[in-house]
Amino acid sequence: MFSKRLRADLALGFCALIWGATFVAVKDALADVSVLVYLAVRFALAAVVMAIWFRCSLRGISGKAAWAGVQIGLCMFTAYVFQTSGLKYTTPSKAAFITGSSVVIVPLLLALFARRRLNMWIWSGALAALIGLYFLTVPPEGLGGLNRGDPIVFGCAVMFAVHMILIGRYVGLHSVGALAVVQVAATAILATVAVPLLAVTGWESPRFVPTGTLIFAILVTAIGSTAIGFSFQTWAQQYTSPTHTAILISLEPVFAAITSWLLAREHLGARVLLGAALILAGILLAELKGHTPAIAPETLEPAVHKES
Repeated sequence: MFSKRLRADLALGFCALIWGATFVAVKDALADVSVLVYLAVRFALAAVVMAIWFRCSLRGISGKAAWAGVQIGLCMFTAYVFQTSGLKYTTPSKAAFITGSSVVIVPLLLALFARRRLNMWIWSGALAALIGLYFLTVPPEGLGGLNRGDPIVFGCAVMFAVHMILIGRYVGLHSVGALAVVQVAATAILATVAVPLLAVTGWESPRFVPTGTLIFAILVTAIGSTAIGFSFQTWAQQYTSPTHTAILISLEPVFAAITSWLLAREHLGARVLLGAALILAGILLAELKGHTPAIAPETLEPAVHKES
């Protein structure tokens, strides 16, 4: 009925939709749960589901593969702490577009630390994204009116960029399924350990009020975004091109803005829309017009994506 390529494109579009929509769900859930408790429960559930799903990949996993997954998981944990903490203070659509800028940060980090040469298109994309971030996050009155959640979420974008680079380093050496499960499990363990540590130091008191909003957010992010979304992405990229993948995945913050407007009645002013458009343009420029993509095609395959 439908070709595998069309079904793959539809699957990636669905992934972008569910990843974008979860920003609103998490934002609402944070009224009933503390950040680290939410992350611990969410990723513990996701780890169990994915361990069952990828159980064949976990058989005979080597110590090197496990260590690689732990390193990737450390970056994932840090990124989600920044993202979820920032969501308490900023809007879902802004958080999504700031997170999406990680695609442009990847080649910049490679140029800085790995002496990777960048072409004109990647530099142009980075400049467009930087200008877009300014318009998106800095209000007309200047830096004094900056929302404190926005720079926190930008820390998430930087950590997701490192996360992608590490995946690109290890994906050719170890099983994709094993890396995926270990990084999610490592995130769950780190979040669980951090809960009492932050409580003792006074940084964050653990809180969990099992409302319908919270339970829905946990289920949709753990099972929908992470387990199902990752599985769809992995399957789909076998049958579609890296260009299609880049375009469809880049729709994630667009879907976040649409769902935030529909469900949370978020007002998107002209300045925010301009910033969002420039960030999206920067992502597409760096991804599609550069001689080498900002994220190598093989890097895209195993990543548990940066949804909220």
